[in-house]
Amino acid sequence: MNASHVAKIPTALALAFAASCMACGGGAPRTHYDVVIAGGTVYDGSGASGVKADVGWVGDEIKAVGDLHDADATTVVRADGLAVAPGFVNMMSGDDSLRVDGRSMSDIKQGVTTEIFGEGDSMGPLNDEMRARRLANQGDLKYPITWSTLHEGMLDLEKRGVSCNFASSIGAATLREYAVGLADKKATPEQLQTMGGLVDREMREGALGIASALIYAPGFYATTDELIEISKVAARHHGIYISHMRSEGNRLVEAVEELIRISREAGLPAEIYHLKAAGQANWPKMDRVIEIVEAARKNGHRITADMYTYTAGGTGLDAAMPPWAEDGGIDALYKRLRDPVQRAKIAKAIRTPSDAWENLYLAAGSPDRIRLVEFKSDALKPLTGKTLAEVAHMRGKSPEETIMDLVLEDRSRIGTVYFMMSDDNLKKEIQLPWVSFASDADSIAAEGVFLKSSAHPRAYGSFARVLGKYVRDEKILSLPDAIRKLAAQPSANLGLARRGLLKAGMYADVVVFDPATIADKATFEQPHQYAVGVRHVFVNGVQVLKDGEHTGKTPGRALWGPGRAAN
Repeated sequence: MNASHVAKIPTALALAFAASCMACGGGAPRTHYDVVIAGGTVYDGSGASGVKADVGWVGDEIKAVGDLHDADATTVVRADGLAVAPGFVNMMSGDDSLRVDGRSMSDIKQGVTTEIFGEGDSMGPLNDEMRARRLANQGDLKYPITWSTLHEGMLDLEKRGVSCNFASSIGAATLREYAVGLADKKATPEQLQTMGGLVDREMREGALGIASALIYAPGFYATTDELIEISKVAARHHGIYISHMRSEGNRLVEAVEELIRISREAGLPAEIYHLKAAGQANWPKMDRVIEIVEAARKNGHRITADMYTYTAGGTGLDAAMPPWAEDGGIDALYKRLRDPVQRAKIAKAIRTPSDAWENLYLAAGSPDRIRLVEFKSDALKPLTGKTLAEVAHMRGKSPEETIMDLVLEDRSRIGTVYFMMSDDNLKKEIQLPWVSFASDADSIAAEGVFLKSSAHPRAYGSFARVLGKYVRDEKILSLPDAIRKLAAQPSANLGLARRGLLKAGMYADVVVFDPATIADKATFEQPHQYAVGVRHVFVNGVQVLKDGEHTGKTPGRALWGPGRAAN
């Protein structure tokens, strides 16, 4: 039957019975498990076809996968007609939401058991000035920042209690802000040495590697040589370089070549964050990008990528303005936006095609393809969900003037969705064997403080969408390969020990779902809708989702990169 149920066996009684059997020559006692998932089709994460099998574990460790019908178990979960898989890895998420609500609702309900942080900006290292800036820039999600290092920030989150595991890279922009500041200037040798020392410490304490976001200030100001130097330190600790590249549009090919150069010269694997070709004129470049990456892979370079399964990106409205406008930080931007001469210069840059920076306003192609989803100011929240074209019309101003006015009034980046990618490219990317998946969004909840803003539907549907729309409905990808790309592949790329596979000796991160019904429900118009079809989720052996409902348990742990084990 499809409906799953949980049976509890009195362990003491079972052991007593086994002992009595031994006393009368009845044979050895049955093997005991804390949990057995019985009767499902097991996809172990390797890409192999599913097999009818049971999965049993004790504590947080899987002990057996096979026929366990004779075993003794404290808890038996029936999975007849369901798929049993290793927990999924979100290759690009955020920690802010988990500090406010540790349940990780939107991702747990899709089977995600591990979140990866650090795109450009990370929890640390922080100095007092950086900590004060972050506190001042908090919007609806407010929490204290008491730590100084990335490692301390990770431990703080674990102590708060979260349902999912999590790991993080060191943000390249965070390093630059710490050592250089927010100005557009080249790092001195002394500043590079400071950054290298910070990387060395954080890698020894468990960071995954270096993660950059090169279209945003201050990350935009880093030279390729700077990124190579700090990545060399990460390489000594078996780290990875991950990047939101310098361009996903007009200079996409050159950006991929830069990433491969950093990988080659620093001597470490590299991953492309959310692979895409942004802007219709750039869509044909994806074939060339694939050729370049596959050629590098054939030459022995470990180049991989991740993606989200939507044709719209999500970032700040400040991504429609040139990075030089933020030279000196966000307060310097506000000052320029109040200066008529600087405003005119910024407005001209917004509407003028250029290869010098990534202009998402032009990449979207039209202001009605730009949706405003998150404001800090209560006065502006009524505009949530409207397009830039609608707001510009309401205000009787040009889109360029509206962009500048809104950012200045809200004193924030303003969460924004940009429609700018091709569905054909998306399907092509999904099938690439070296591409895994990410939401590029925090795991949030359809309740409380999160309802003060809209969202990108990828926060609720990225992983269910892979298994429902692209595996079952459109048959773009097979189910075994999809599970490999959701679990084992990202775990291996990041060096996450004993994660990503269902086999003896691995941690018991397990998801049970219905391949016939799993689906994303969130839309751009109504994003706060949970995915359906995931029945049970276990993290480190503890059940956090039971019959589709959260149990309230928070067994998630900080996961550490291979550098920590080596040291």
